[in-house]
Amino acid sequence: MSHSNQIILTEVGPRDGFQSVSELVPTNQKIDIIRGLVGAGLRQIQVASFVHPKWVPQMADAEDICKQLPKNDNVIYSGLALNNRGVERAIDANLQRIEVSISTSETHSKNNTNMTLEEAMENLKSMIKLAKGNGLEVRAGLQAVWGCVYDGFPPIDRIINLSKTILDLGINTLSLSDSTGMGNPYSIKETLKHILPHAGDVPIALHLHDTRGLGLANVVAAIDMGVNQFDSALGGIGGCPFIKGATGNIATEDTVNLFNELGLDTGIDIKNLAAISRSLVPVIGEKYFSGKLYKIN
Repeated sequence: MSHSNQIILTEVGPRDGFQSVSELVPTNQKIDIIRGLVGAGLRQIQVASFVHPKWVPQMADAEDICKQLPKNDNVIYSGLALNNRGVERAIDANLQRIEVSISTSETHSKNNTNMTLEEAMENLKSMIKLAKGNGLEVRAGLQAVWGCVYDGFPPIDRIINLSKTILDLGINTLSLSDSTGMGNPYSIKETLKHILPHAGDVPIALHLHDTRGLGLANVVAAIDMGVNQFDSALGGIGGCPFIKGATGNIATEDTVNLFNELGLDTGIDIKNLAAISRSLVPVIGEKYFSGKLYKIN
C-alpha cells in the first residue's frame, strides 16, 4: 500500500447526518454530541450548513451552534455553503473552513441548487473568491463523482475538467463525493488514477456513502491509491435528501475499526465514539443508524 500511516477523518454527522433526520435535534444536544466527538479524538468536524431553514429545517440553528462550539486549538470546525450568502454567514460565525461543491450531474445540480452545471460553476468560483478573501480555508469539490441515480455515470473527461478548474482556484483540499454510493473499488481507483496527477500537493478527501454496501471496500481502494482523508458520520447516519435512495455515510466507528485493523492511526477512541452514537438513539430513533459497531461496549 502506498499510503500514509496517519489518517485524517472529518466527522460530518452534525451536518450531513442530522440534515436527513426529520426529528429536530435540540441545539444543546448537538453541542453535547460535538463536545463528545472532540473528546473522542475527532480533529475535523463539519458542524452545520448555512442554508435557508425552509429547505433544511435541521440547520436553522447554525449560528447558535457555532457560538457554542468547544474551544480547542487542535480542532478544525467547518460548515457547508451553497451560495455567497452562506459563505458570509460562515465568515460571521468565525469558522475556520468552508465546504463548497458542485455536482457532476445536470439533473442533480438542478434538484440540489436549482442551477445548471455552468451556473453552479460560476457560483462556486464566486464562493471560493469570497471565502479566500476573508481568510477561510476552502475545501471544494464534486458531488456524484461515481454516478447519479438521475443521469448515470459522468464521463471521466467531465470529472477531470471540473477538478482541474476547481484546483486552479487555489483551494486547500479537493473533495470527491460518491453521493449515491454507486462507486466500487475498481471505479474508485480508476477515477483517482486520473485526478491525483492534477492535484499535485493539494490533498484529496473522499466522501463515501454506503448505499450498496461498498463504502469500506472503497476506502481500502482509495488508501491503496495514496488517499488518507475521508469523511464519515457517527453511526452511519446521513444521506443527501435531494437524491432518491441515497442512504447513510460510512460509519465513523466502522471506519475507525477498519483503520485499526490495517494498523493505521486515526487518534480516535472507538468506544467513546460508539457511546456518543448510542446517546443519539433516544433522540432520533434507531432507523437512521446504518453503522455496525455503534453498539459496541
